[in-house]
Amino acid sequence: MSYTEQFAEIKEQIAQLPQGTIVYKNIRGKLQPYLQWREGGKIKSRYIKAAERETVFRQVELRKELFARLESLSQPAPAFFVRENSIAAYRTHVITGAELERLISSVRAYEKRDCFSLIQSYLNGSTRGKVCLLYGLRRTGKTTLLFQSISEMTPEERVSAVYIKARTSDTMADINSDLRELERQGYRYIFIDEVTLLHDFIDSAALFSDIYAMEGMKIVLSGTDSLGFWFTLTRELYDRAFTIHTTYIPLREYSRLLKIDSIDEYIRYGGTLQAGELAFDDADALAADAAFRDDETTRRYIDTAICNNIQHSLACCERGNYFRHLRGLYEAGELTGAINRIIESMNHQFLLRILTETFKSHDLGSAAQTLRNQPDSEKRTDILDRIDKKAVTNQLMNLLEIRNGQDRKVGITQEHAAEIKEYLKALDLVVDCPAETASGGQPVEYAIFTQPGMRYCQAQALVFALLGDETFAGFSEREKNLACEKILEEVRGRMMEDIVLLETNRSLPPSRRAFKLILSRSEFDMVIYSSKTDSCELYEIKHSSSIVQRQYRVLEDPDACSAAEKRYGRITGKFVIYRGESRVLENGIRYLNVEEYLKEL
Repeated sequence: MSYTEQFAEIKEQIAQLPQGTIVYKNIRGKLQPYLQWREGGKIKSRYIKAAERETVFRQVELRKELFARLESLSQPAPAFFVRENSIAAYRTHVITGAELERLISSVRAYEKRDCFSLIQSYLNGSTRGKVCLLYGLRRTGKTTLLFQSISEMTPEERVSAVYIKARTSDTMADINSDLRELERQGYRYIFIDEVTLLHDFIDSAALFSDIYAMEGMKIVLSGTDSLGFWFTLTRELYDRAFTIHTTYIPLREYSRLLKIDSIDEYIRYGGTLQAGELAFDDADALAADAAFRDDETTRRYIDTAICNNIQHSLACCERGNYFRHLRGLYEAGELTGAINRIIESMNHQFLLRILTETFKSHDLGSAAQTLRNQPDSEKRTDILDRIDKKAVTNQLMNLLEIRNGQDRKVGITQEHAAEIKEYLKALDLVVDCPAETASGGQPVEYAIFTQPGMRYCQAQALVFALLGDETFAGFSEREKNLACEKILEEVRGRMMEDIVLLETNRSLPPSRRAFKLILSRSEFDMVIYSSKTDSCELYEIKHSSSIVQRQYRVLEDPDACSAAEKRYGRITGKFVIYRGESRVLENGIRYLNVEEYLKEL
């Protein structure tokens, strides 16, 4: 009997047997047997009567034996099987049966991403003609999510599951050939990893939805080229895809997955899951540390995960017709520097002047001013006014691949800025949180990067550049430590504001919104306005673990509060979000611990 005939015969026998496993429940102090199975994503069970127990028990055992025989059929050839005529049936890297069981066993102990339930909804749903797109930047748990989805299946479902690891040498013709063969053999669940590596994926993606998904297959496509998926959603897979994004990882999820509660650790590494945690089957992620451990790994991550992502997707879509103005910028090696300029700028604005003006480090200038104006004389110093700023800035520019006008090969235009923003938003790297003004004028552009580790590493690069400067090396150790720590502290403070604003905004219902409020002489770090009650809450966000009066002086400023109340209604609460313990002051201002606040959103 041929492989195909054996496979079909065993599956037919399985179909005639009751599905599920035997479990025992304590009923009035006595253990009673039940047959338990999953149906439509729900666990169901039925009591096994005494008269039928012997038959049901024997059927359940026989069913297990038949599943073991199906797995043994696949075992001799884990990546592909051989047809009866000895010609390899699969053109791509197809994994089924026992080999797939070994792969998925590695992830059973891992915590699941918040979006895991969305994949389950797709797999257990009854909609035909749609595929599931799972996409995000590298090291955000995509492959693990695929394996966890297979792992959660019942044994009979897993026998019908296939995992395909796409390679750059594969084509859509290869995938089509394999899917035809897999369909013929009765496989129903198809998981294709790194599908965007196929150079003709964007222009041919409708193959998955219009043919195989319409015929009943459940197809989950995963890839790191988020931009490639974004293009398919406006073209080949328009209205035929269920999308799940993995790039953005809020602190509450990061904490649950990695058991790390510190806001500072999240600032340092946030945006990717640390090496060895949910980064299965990613050799690059199994390095000594996380993606943003130093300036070099950050630059390489931006180059490979972001710039190359944009480059690859643009090149593959309609033979490069979507490149527009970015082709020359990328080919000149100046796209990374342009992105780094925007990330480093104070408000992350996509303005022409930020990309073209002579580069100055905002972190350096801000830290110099803060050190100069410290109320504590022990911490006051003008060390950053006495360094060789030009030499330090040049070193930082080299680290971040930033070039000034005279060194650039491509003249940057506002079109470059607009296209960079468009594509970074498509990659889920940028979220608009416009700042509002009490006067009611146009909101001010304010973009927040969803991967804080990139931003923090730029500050670390500046510290590295300072430590390598001869002038800086001649100062006292006390002054050098003060300067380095203040640079990192300033950046952590601004990033904590961004994180709180972003995560608050994403958690609010449509009737409420969060924003930064700019006043004539000051600002509120965050205001939450409710259109239902026409009321607002005022927040200051401070990267500090102690309470001092100057932290909430704007909350006690009658002019500032009056300006906010005039436009946003009654003030229902005043808060300071910080790193210390939550408490209420005598003046009614509430201090909230930042980790507790973010985890409760």
